Amino acid sequence: MTILSIVGHVLLVAGGFILFTSGLGILRMPDVWNRLHAGTKATTLGSILFLAGIGCLEPAWIPKLFLIVLFIIMTNPVSGHALARAVHMRPEEKPDNLLEDDLAESDLEGGAEQ
Repeated sequence: MTILSIVGHVLLVAGGFILFTSGLGILRMPDVWNRLHAGTKATTLGSILFLAGIGCLEPAWIPKLFLIVLFIIMTNPVSGHALARAVHMRPEEKPDNLLEDDLAESDLEGGAEQ
C-alpha cells in the first residue's frame, strides 16, 4: 500500500464522515436556516474531500474530478442562496429572534424581482 493510497483512503473516510454528519444535521437541526447551513456548507467540503480521495486512488481520473469539483464550487453556493431566498419569502419561516431584516427592506424598495 503506497502513501498515495493511504491518503486517498483517509480522504474518502473524512469526506464520508462529513457527508454523514451533514445528513444528521439536516435531520436534527431545529429550523430551516440551520438545516440549510448543514446542507450546503458541509456537503461542499464533504464532496470535495471525497472526490480528492478518488483522485488519489485513481490518478487517471483527476481531470474529470477537477471539473466536477469546479461544478460543485460554482453551483452549491448559488443553490444555497436560491433556497434561502425562497424560504425568506415565506412569512411563516421568519425566526422569532430576527432583529433586523435587510433583505425585506430591499424587497420593499424594489430590489427583488418576484
